[in-house]
Amino acid sequence: MKILLTGGAGYIGSHTAVVLAQAGHEVVLYDNLCNSDIGVVKHLAKITGRPMAFVEGDIRDTELLTQTLRTSGIEAVIHFAGLKAVGESVDQPIEYYANNVQGTVSLLQAMQAASIGTLVFSSSATVYGEPQYLPLDEEHPTSATNPYGRSKLHIEEMLLDVATSDACWRIACLRYFNPVGAHDSALIGESPRGIPNNLMPYIAQVAAGQRPALQVFGDDYPTPDGTGVRDYIHVMDLARGHLAALGFLAHHAGWHAVNLGTGHGSSVLEMVRAFEHVSGQSVPYKITPRRPGDVAVCYAKADKAARELGWSAQLGLEDMCRSTWEFQRQSESGSSR
Repeated sequence: MKILLTGGAGYIGSHTAVVLAQAGHEVVLYDNLCNSDIGVVKHLAKITGRPMAFVEGDIRDTELLTQTLRTSGIEAVIHFAGLKAVGESVDQPIEYYANNVQGTVSLLQAMQAASIGTLVFSSSATVYGEPQYLPLDEEHPTSATNPYGRSKLHIEEMLLDVATSDACWRIACLRYFNPVGAHDSALIGESPRGIPNNLMPYIAQVAAGQRPALQVFGDDYPTPDGTGVRDYIHVMDLARGHLAALGFLAHHAGWHAVNLGTGHGSSVLEMVRAFEHVSGQSVPYKITPRRPGDVAVCYAKADKAARELGWSAQLGLEDMCRSTWEFQRQSESGSSR
């Protein structure tokens, strides 16, 4: 199958590209490189043993998208492209709605013009808002507490309307929990620009001596060690989830929401200790006040993914920490650039 990956040079897109290529699919990457590096395309060729087609373009460029879909003979789309920092979304809501919501409308128009109806959407557990019960299953009420989460929820609702309007649409919304880790080659991984927004790359930079200490936002939550608990999932497990979703959509029309998580949570300090164990490095940290909007505990119920996609997470916390540390070391040496 020929598959277009919007945001394909990004963190999750690039790892999914590897899994798809190794499963025999032909991948076309579409990315404006606003939060990714063109060097990733070269690394993907090295990992998979063959060059990967790349189109530099903005998701809001409907004409270029339509042309790419038609000329490349695309049969399905996996939609990763979008801005994803919660704090930044509060400061720049217009940018988030333009990139995420307007960009998805543009993609749907291009897919309609090219008569392509199969879409896997990169959604998020943020669509559940404040947890009303745990673990979070797909029946949990949806809501949003920030523009980023609201953009994901808007998109899910749009996609439901689209799938309801015409039986030719086959759409899966994959609700990610907390992707971490890197490919075993250490050639691709999470490489944020500037100060990392996510825990794992920040821990890695502290362990490498690039930053003095990790800020732990609150140690008075009702959790075993007082720090927030999240469901961390290895990015390669997440990538396999997209391959499984494509297989599912081949036999199921309509709109489907599926959690991709491990089904259990780890605290911030558990993550710190696991990283110290794997890396052999100290990760100093300091406790700071809670951040507004942060919840104490959030983890998935992933039974639907196991039942309908035949998917479950295979890699544990040590695998996540080890691959992140190897990627951090390779990045420092310049060999993953």
